[in-house]
Amino acid sequence: MAKEKKNSAKNHGVISRWLQGRSFLTLDFFRRNGFYIFGITAFIMMHISKKYEYQECLQEVINLQSELNDVKTDCVNASAQFNSKIRESEMKHLVDTCHIDLLTPDQPPFKLTEK
Repeated sequence: MAKEKKNSAKNHGVISRWLQGRSFLTLDFFRRNGFYIFGITAFIMMHISKKYEYQECLQEVINLQSELNDVKTDCVNASAQFNSKIRESEMKHLVDTCHIDLLTPDQPPFKLTEK
């Protein structure tokens, strides 16, 4: 019976300390657990810095993919312009505007064979 009163007195003491604003966060608590508090804080800061570094790398990848798409589009446009320049009608127009004496053959090309 005496032990039960002692435990209830202890519990009552803890509750009253919490209500009065005195908790387990005392100087003695920080002295005993300072190493653990420092370790956990360092781990959390490392985790935050790695997450920030990952986000920077991800943003760089997104920017490079966007730049790659722009370069691919430019390549397709350059290819289309090149193909339009080498078409026969375009070539005829260039020959006419440059006044070069070239004519389009009337007959298709043929192979020379030895007999």
